[in-house]
Amino acid sequence: MSLKIYNTATRTKEDFAPLHPPAVTMYNCGPTVYDYFHIGNARNFVVVDTVRRYLIFRGYDVRFAQNFTDIDDKIINRSAERGEAWDHLAQRFTDYYFQMAEALGVMRADIHPKATDHIPHMIALVQQLEAKGLAYARGGDVYYRVRAFDSYGKLSGRNVDDLLEGARVDVTADQKEDPLDFALWKATKPGEPSWDSPWGPGRPGWHIECSAMSMHHLGETIDIHSGGIDLVFPHHENERAQSEGATGHEFVRYWLHNGFVTRDAEKMSKSLGNFFTINEVLEKYPAASVRFALISAHYRHPIDYSETALKEASAAIARIREAVQTAEKLLGSNSPAPGTTEKQQADAALDAFTTGMDDDFNTQRAIGVIFETVATLNEARKGMSSGAPEEAAAARRTCAALAAVIHSMLEPLGLDALIFNAGNEAAGTDANATGGDTDQMGKLIDLLIEARAMAKSAKQFALADHIRDQLAAMNIRLQDHPTGTIWLRD
Repeated sequence: MSLKIYNTATRTKEDFAPLHPPAVTMYNCGPTVYDYFHIGNARNFVVVDTVRRYLIFRGYDVRFAQNFTDIDDKIINRSAERGEAWDHLAQRFTDYYFQMAEALGVMRADIHPKATDHIPHMIALVQQLEAKGLAYARGGDVYYRVRAFDSYGKLSGRNVDDLLEGARVDVTADQKEDPLDFALWKATKPGEPSWDSPWGPGRPGWHIECSAMSMHHLGETIDIHSGGIDLVFPHHENERAQSEGATGHEFVRYWLHNGFVTRDAEKMSKSLGNFFTINEVLEKYPAASVRFALISAHYRHPIDYSETALKEASAAIARIREAVQTAEKLLGSNSPAPGTTEKQQADAALDAFTTGMDDDFNTQRAIGVIFETVATLNEARKGMSSGAPEEAAAARRTCAALAAVIHSMLEPLGLDALIFNAGNEAAGTDANATGGDTDQMGKLIDLLIEARAMAKSAKQFALADHIRDQLAAMNIRLQDHPTGTIWLRD
């Protein structure tokens, strides 16, 4: 099955055919860095990271850019409210983005362009549009002539005439030729940061930023442009008009948009005050659980934020972790190589996972395959303690193969490292321990398990129970098996 992507521009699933395979160029509209990003913003970052990871998993060479809007009305207003320099505020929240995105397992982009580093590229793009009659200057502002671009509205499926009623009027009517025209360059106002331009001092409009940065770093035509569904209009519609108006050819081959995160069926947003910042969520739930919740439904569908959903995600993550870690601890360091039967079983699971993800990155189906494999692994593990050597050996091979393929499926979802890596709170080790400290802790736990076994042999059951209970208080849970005792961190 070929990879299919739902293209917002055509409203259909299309076979993915990048312009220069195996290279893929991909751009995502990043944050406006004036505040902490909320769980709704986090969904976009996690979804796009998952798409990127899966494309890499499928063998594509992905060049990915995600911008920072570091000059904007919101940044200027917030800096004035707090008495903090606008550029200091923007840098502070840029750093915060990286901290929280990394916590969620979001890989850094190949390029993180900042708007303020690309002012000359934006000015040059506006001049191109002006030369083609698609832009005009009024009193230091520059506007885009919407009606001069014949296919305006194609991306969002809107008719230009129907847009007049809801046109956003952010300047006096006599400055614009048409209420639908939007700002490419804004004349400076007292106290605002500004840059020199052919039209006088000012700053770029929001829409021109992404067009200029995308084309500068990835080329005039890119394979994938992504963002939240709320960006389809006007932001992405305007990006498309600017870019294609300037170059005369296609700007984006596949437009990809994720659905909202809602709360009580209402869109989560800062303007409504019904949001939770990602740091607030991560204080209560492990990163693996949060990421799992954000990709548990198909990316185009809305998801409702709730404590119940995150608790269910935590339980799901715990089930995966326990199945794999239990099998791996029982297998020990001498994990057997799979035979033909076991390899076929693992390959079938991976094929089912890939089929799900190839259908427009259907993480919901892919996660279902993972849990089917977890159930099979748990069943196979029972045979590892079988009295028949041949059956036990086959069970060991099956467990080894299935545990490995579960890791392989979790990786493109961005979950494997969050669940299992040492140093992570969900990995069965101390969240603050790294390197040698983690190894030493494991050795100490193994020593306590040995002491408990000795206590049981000496019929000192109260001591054995005390060791078990003290480890449990440290979130270390013991499992007794015919082949020995293993420990897991809850």
